[in-house]
Amino acid sequence: MEPRDPISCPLAVSADAVPPRQQASVYPAPFAARMDGRVKRVLGDLFGLTNFGVNLTTLRPGAQSALRHGHARQDEFVYVLAGHPTLLTDQGETLLAPGQCTGFRAGSGDAHALVNRTGADVVYLEVGDRTEGDRVHYPDDDLEARRVDGRWRFFHKDGRPYEGGS
Repeated sequence: MEPRDPISCPLAVSADAVPPRQQASVYPAPFAARMDGRVKRVLGDLFGLTNFGVNLTTLRPGAQSALRHGHARQDEFVYVLAGHPTLLTDQGETLLAPGQCTGFRAGSGDAHALVNRTGADVVYLEVGDRTEGDRVHYPDDDLEARRVDGRWRFFHKDGRPYEGGS
């Protein structure tokens, strides 16, 4: 991505007015369908940010943020704006509330995801870096992700690539 061009990149926007990402998930089938009810507004790209990403994410009732995962090289941070998501980690489940935040240090091995088990939308900001060569493990699924040339590539745990998804 090119640096911000002051003519084509906005100076400020209302985050909830940014159109949702067109592709609901980059996961390959059958995993992509499990992201139904997740809506991401990609904010960082709008400003030409290249070192880290920022998303305004909404989880409809019953939706989840991602497959439970852990990054080898990427730090992640989440700040809850509305609703009460359940944080799933290797330590168990933690109910979060608006104003609470959580973070996951690269290489910690702690697999995590958010799920919305309530009847109301959950809205949060997620921030993560874009470290090339990152690997993601998914302890509950036959999936591994590798960041190559700025894109995610997906593999079975035995190393075979998945068809589709990137």
